[in-house]
Amino acid sequence: MKNITLLGATGSIGKSTLSVVDQHSDKFNIFALSANTNWQPMVDLCHKYQPKYAVMMDQDAASQLQNALDNDTQVLSGEQALCEIASHEQTDYVMAAIVGATGMSSALAAAKAGKRIMLANKESLVLAGDIFMDAVKNSGAELIPVDSEHSAIFQCLQSGRSGLTKIQLTASGGPFLHTAINELQSVTPDEACAHPNWNMGRKISVDSATMMNKGLEVIEAFYLFALKPDQIDVVMHPQSIVHSSVYYEDGSTLSQLGNPDMRSVISYAMSYPERISSGVEALDLASNSPLEFYTPDFDKFACLGLAFDALKQGGSAMGTINAANEVAVDAFLNHQIKFLEIPNIIEQTLTQAKHTTLSSLDAIIANDRQARVIALELVDRHV
Repeated sequence: MKNITLLGATGSIGKSTLSVVDQHSDKFNIFALSANTNWQPMVDLCHKYQPKYAVMMDQDAASQLQNALDNDTQVLSGEQALCEIASHEQTDYVMAAIVGATGMSSALAAAKAGKRIMLANKESLVLAGDIFMDAVKNSGAELIPVDSEHSAIFQCLQSGRSGLTKIQLTASGGPFLHTAINELQSVTPDEACAHPNWNMGRKISVDSATMMNKGLEVIEAFYLFALKPDQIDVVMHPQSIVHSSVYYEDGSTLSQLGNPDMRSVISYAMSYPERISSGVEALDLASNSPLEFYTPDFDKFACLGLAFDALKQGGSAMGTINAANEVAVDAFLNHQIKFLEIPNIIEQTLTQAKHTTLSSLDAIIANDRQARVIALELVDRHV
């Protein structure tokens, strides 16, 4: 029986994780759960799974949850509490599924404690890739990616890295793959969040629509698989059936395919190196429409190009674009800026922010704060 600490229990990854746990209650136990402010669903989850700990980032939400519970679950609040449950001696596996920079510290705590980290929080590597990977190496932690694309690469590389020339991440293109760039200026948040294949939160849905999500995944892949920037490629694939591919110098290409359902990836991370049922139907290629592939349009999806630029710059640039993106997406979702202003704010933030080498968590946090200040000022000018 493996004890799982689930960080981000009420999000889409959290719900899918619990679905897999429900199918294998003889193998997995929910040791701890966390959420941000959404305490009402946590009441039901705590009653069902009886975790030892429940953590709310918001103190008021923690008080509400504590008052609503009548079991032995201990309710905590704040970032330090997240780090404590992630590194707890009774925690075996950590599902790191908190969206954004706020999930970095707890994922890093799990890495330092030598846990199996099922990483769905790409910002941990975007902001602190060198520090995070050093922590994994020094502690003997297991790092298994939960993004569908990185899981695909991870699975394909089980055959070995000899002769590896590049990896290729697939991108659905979101809702605007075939939309002309001049039509994007007037799109609404609801339109940007209407992903054709995946059911995700609003922030990550907007990231998919701008392709910043894919850009962050490029940076994540750089660290996960110890690659050079020019060994990472992106191809548009609207059906989301081929999740990613690896290329070898003998002309061979290996790809991982499956229906677009995160439970496949999650069950693999939980059971690795074995496989267990996930509840996802087997892929039937004959019943699917033809599989399409396109070269990315870097003019329309400027965020993807900005991510490659930041990766090549190195240092603080990657944290800067992540912070600026979070600010810009939040402003777009709150109708403060237009959709096409998102990459503009990111690019201007990258230009104005001081470029440095980050060697500590404090420096990473300081750079994140500085970038947010710059991005917020840019948003204010657009309002």
